[in-house]
Amino acid sequence: MNMSLPNETFYPVGSLDQFMIQVGRVIDLNGVEIAVFQTSDGNVFAIKNESPHPKGGPLAEGIISGHYLYDPLHDWKIDLETGNVQAPDHGQVQVYPVKIEDGQVWVATSEFLTV
Repeated sequence: MNMSLPNETFYPVGSLDQFMIQVGRVIDLNGVEIAVFQTSDGNVFAIKNESPHPKGGPLAEGIISGHYLYDPLHDWKIDLETGNVQAPDHGQVQVYPVKIEDGQVWVATSEFLTV
């Protein structure tokens, strides 16, 4: 479950049926590329579309398993809920709060988020 932050603003990014299960979709939110994923259990997660690996790279084409994303270039396992990279690797991806209302997916940004 993604947490809400103070002073956040939610933006509509598409209807739930536009987000295929276990397939990432890139959206642009205020000039930031965000990868949005719907997991097989119906949860939706949003993370910055940038690998925390030193060589970087996009994350939207990664493989989803449960609530984890496997970085498509570096095979790092990333927790979609926290953005934390799993050991033995280390790092973190920016995560964004998500809510679903009336079949619409909303992603939030906040003045406290670093993007």
